[in-house]
Amino acid sequence: MASLSSKIVQYVGSEVNFTKDVILQNDGEGGYIKEWNLDSPAKPTDAQLKALESDADDYEYNLGQIEKRKAEYGTLEQQMENIMENGVTAEKSRVQSIKEKYPKKWHLSRQEQEDLN
Repeated sequence: MASLSSKIVQYVGSEVNFTKDVILQNDGEGGYIKEWNLDSPAKPTDAQLKALESDADDYEYNLGQIEKRKAEYGTLEQQMENIMENGVTAEKSRVQSIKEKYPKKWHLSRQEQEDLN
C-alpha cells in the first residue's frame, strides 16, 4: 500500500514540498492532510487519492529501483575512471545492463494523461 505522500505526488504530478506546500499529520489513526497550501490543483478528496494507489505503488517501486541503480553505478569518480580506462561505449553498456537489472515500471503521470485528452 502506497504512502499518503506518494499518492499526493501522483495527484499533483510533480514533487511536493511536504514542509511548506502540503503538511501531513498522523495522530495515531493514519495520516491525513493537515494543510494544503497549493493553489492548484485543489486539495484532493479521499476517493481521488485512493484512485491513485496503483500509480503511487509504481512510483515507490521506481524510487527503490533508482536507489539500487545508483548504488551499482558507483560514484562519479568511479564512473569517470571506468570511462578513462575502458571507453565511453563500455560505460554505456555497463549502465544499460544495470538499468535492465533494475527495470522501472512505466506509466503516464496525471499531467501526461491530461495532455493526451
